[in-house]
Amino acid sequence: MWGLINGYLSYIKAFAIGAVLCGVFYGGFHVGNLRYLEYKVSVEATAKIQEAKVESITKQQELVTKGITNEYEAKLAAVKSFYGRVQLNPSSGSMSGIPPAPKGTDAETAYPILAGQCAAATAQLTSLQDWVNAQVGIK
Repeated sequence: MWGLINGYLSYIKAFAIGAVLCGVFYGGFHVGNLRYLEYKVSVEATAKIQEAKVESITKQQELVTKGITNEYEAKLAAVKSFYGRVQLNPSSGSMSGIPPAPKGTDAETAYPILAGQCAAATAQLTSLQDWVNAQVGIK
């Protein structure tokens, strides 16, 4: 009987070594897979938290933008009512043409228009500055 086992001993050793190697490989794979699944769950949780944070920031930015827009429109309405007949169009994206040079007698009518336009531009600039400062403060 020992003679039969001695004849197959090298095969038994090779099988045992192969089984041990397969077990070590499977154990390493299993541990690595568990780490990967744990990492995947943590990344998904972090992504959900980040999505909620981004959504909150976006809502805050929209509220700030709406508030600043309303404030700017109120300032612009005040400028228009103060300067009366001044034709202001702040929403146009194009530059206005060169107005005709006022004559000596038309200077009195040109100055209120110029002052109204300057006041509108100042209101627009201060509203933009307020909006930028508010957007920077959102975290």
